Amino acid sequence: MISMNNLQIKRLENQLINSSRPITRNKNLPSKNFETVLQQIQNRDDEIIFSKHAINRMDHRDMTLSMEELKRLKSGFNKAEEKGVKDALILMGDKAFIASIKNKTVITTVNKEQLKDNVFTNIDGAVIV
Repeated sequence: MISMNNLQIKRLENQLINSSRPITRNKNLPSKNFETVLQQIQNRDDEIIFSKHAINRMDHRDMTLSMEELKRLKSGFNKAEEKGVKDALILMGDKAFIASIKNKTVITTVNKEQLKDNVFTNIDGAVIV
C-alpha cells in the first residue's frame, strides 16, 4: 500500500521526468533562424500605421498613396525621429499628414484644398519630403 507522502513523491518524480524531456519541434512548422525573426521585428517597427480617422479622411477626400509616396512618408517619419520631433506635420507635394512620430501613426491627412488658409496646432516640427 502506498502512503499519501509516497504518492505525492511519485507525482513530483513524474513531473520532473516529464519536464526534463527534450523539447521536440513540430516538424510541420517552418524553421526560422534568429536573423529572420529579428528582421521581421525590425520591419514591424518600421511600419507606419494610419489611424481610423486618417483612413476615413483619405477615403472622404479621395486620397491615395503610391508605394513611392509611402517610402517618402517613411522617410519623413525617420527625419522627424532623428531630430527628436514627437508630433509632426509632414508635407509631401499637395498632401499633408499630421503624425505621431513616437507611435509611428498618421493621425490625420489633409489634401490640397484644405492646405490653404489652414493652421496646424499641436505639432513640434514639420518635415517636407
